[in-house]
Amino acid sequence: MSSSRRRVSAIVRKELRDYRRNRYVILTMAFFPLLFVILPTIQLLLINASTSNAKLDAHIGISLLYMLMIPAMVPSVLAAYSVVGEREQGTLEPILTTPISREEFLIGKALAILVPTLVIAYLVFGIFLGVSAIFAEPEVASAIFKGSRLLVQLLFTPLLAGWSILAGIAISARSFDVRAAQQLGVIASLPPLGIVALMSFNVITPSVTLALGLAAGLLFIDVLGWRAVAALFDRERLVTGS
Repeated sequence: MSSSRRRVSAIVRKELRDYRRNRYVILTMAFFPLLFVILPTIQLLLINASTSNAKLDAHIGISLLYMLMIPAMVPSVLAAYSVVGEREQGTLEPILTTPISREEFLIGKALAILVPTLVIAYLVFGIFLGVSAIFAEPEVASAIFKGSRLLVQLLFTPLLAGWSILAGIAISARSFDVRAAQQLGVIASLPPLGIVALMSFNVITPSVTLALGLAAGLLFIDVLGWRAVAALFDRERLVTGS
């Protein structure tokens, strides 16, 4: 393993250890997924097969939108804590005075947030699909398992998480208060979710071509965002607090 990978792995392991010791982080990663699987499941089981197509699409859209709130909101809270939280604990300066580069530091922070988020988000979505297949009426289950809807969920989960992580880290690096950073991080995570919401509610008719096109656009934005965050990451400012 190269020295760069070892440094990134060290940051990831440190972050995961910190998560386990932080009660707020544990509650965040447990409460939001639990909330966002209970509410859509209840919504799902209340749908009647005789419901009109428009209302059926609206109900399913709400349920699936809840699923995407996990990769939008959970990482935004963690990312917003990632730098300013280190500063408050007094552990940021020792890390930044090591030979680790800003890219290694940022990649380690991002991966430590992204991986648990994806595991939780896909697990919750799998549970939702399992409940749909077993308990929902056949017409409702068939609409939920529509290919374009599944594609939207699978594609946009990591992309929304990526956007939220980048926005959260950028805000965290410029903030001096954890709560303010987390509030701004949640707000910054919402714009991409708006487009997905329009697709979930069939305001924009979802299709494989549209989903792939929007996913490619969001991926491009994520890549640009990553470069912008890396360029704005001022190591000296973070160490001195100026």
